[in-house]
Amino acid sequence: MKVLLISSNIANTPYTIYPLGMSMVASALKNSGVDVEQRDYLKSEKSLDILNEELKKIKPDIVGISIRNIDNVNLMNEQRYIGAVIDIVKMIKENSKAIVILGGSAFSIMPDIILNKSGADYGIVGEGEELMVEFTKNAEKSIFPNEKCLYSKTPINGLKIPSALYDSELMKFYLQSGNVAAIQTKRGCPFKCVYCSYPMLEGLNIRARDPKAVVDDIQILNEHYGAKLIFFTDSVFNDSQGEYLKVLQEMKIRNISVPWTAFFTPKGLTDEVVELMKDTGLRAAELGSDAPTDTTLKRLGKSFLFKDIIESNDIFVKHGVAVAHYYMFGCPGETKETVLEGIENIKRLKNSVSFIFMGIRILPNTPLLKIAENDGVIEKNTDLLEAVYYIDPLVDKEWMEETLTKGFKGMRNCIFPPDSLDSSLQFLHKMGYSGCLWDMLLKGKEKRKRHKSYDKK
Repeated sequence: MKVLLISSNIANTPYTIYPLGMSMVASALKNSGVDVEQRDYLKSEKSLDILNEELKKIKPDIVGISIRNIDNVNLMNEQRYIGAVIDIVKMIKENSKAIVILGGSAFSIMPDIILNKSGADYGIVGEGEELMVEFTKNAEKSIFPNEKCLYSKTPINGLKIPSALYDSELMKFYLQSGNVAAIQTKRGCPFKCVYCSYPMLEGLNIRARDPKAVVDDIQILNEHYGAKLIFFTDSVFNDSQGEYLKVLQEMKIRNISVPWTAFFTPKGLTDEVVELMKDTGLRAAELGSDAPTDTTLKRLGKSFLFKDIIESNDIFVKHGVAVAHYYMFGCPGETKETVLEGIENIKRLKNSVSFIFMGIRILPNTPLLKIAENDGVIEKNTDLLEAVYYIDPLVDKEWMEETLTKGFKGMRNCIFPPDSLDSSLQFLHKMGYSGCLWDMLLKGKEKRKRHKSYDKK
């Protein structure tokens, strides 16, 4: 039985992201003896005709479609992605007898409605590695489940989470846009932010991969594929259990220093820890600051204060690490006073870049959904596939947009709207500049060496 996996992602801003989840499912299938191929809608120039040619050539029995995002969560410039999934499913159904299965983080957030709208046969909710293998093995025996949505029951043990089956052609395409390659070191998120779907997708318990396997992946991406920057895709890299330290220590033992970046929470950072990060190649840190005042941080369910954001920012800067922050205005508890306070707080941060969002995307099964219903922002049973954003009713949307625009005007390191630099970053990547590139907005970081196009060794 032959399986074709397709990444349906069409987002390419601020740079393209390798479809890591799909390749981890591909790895599990290959390890179980299944003949598996990987293709990518973005690499196929978003052309159904090109995908159709691949479909005819491969002749799969099963097609799995990975869905990474529902939309771009940007109220200021909304872009929706599920339409591409619907088009891909329709094309497959018209040109093949293959069974179509949906999966991925976006599908798991709204499985029933996406499955119904897409016309696919089945969907996998949660981790897909074991369920996809099980489905394929049963399909070989003509055994199919009665339910259309299949739910992963027991989280995969961290040590059994497979390394991705990186595809050379896909990697070549993705490294041409920024030379950034992705690795996952663990799954699970113990935090309870009111808007976030990570605990629902990965569970509350940290499940860490074998540090040696993670570092093996780093070596492969850097030495074999030529990746110039490693992006750790964990929801939070610096977990409170210290699993991230095991990865860094393994890199140190093996004398590996490769440029890398990750998402951090602004707690638990010390000079010693950041020095270890720097020794192993940390180039840039992205902080999940989320709200710029103590009032709104508390209402988001955060366990830190703005002073912790300042301290974390400063310790990274002290060690020469570029820092980016992401903030959302309009949180529960937002008032005109907190908006003005938040603007001034962000301006206080030294040598960092801040991306500012207005409104918070409301997702199913999150505390924010209940808050929005209670506050009258949305009605119960609202179709959330069409993006709905929470802005506290005490704050007028037009006033906030005008105030944020005015408050950050002329500040090259405070980006509002958050996608206003995307076209410039894409151009720089095409010119051969690698990495996040937002750090070039910082004084002293403007110059960056260009790299030659990817060439497999």
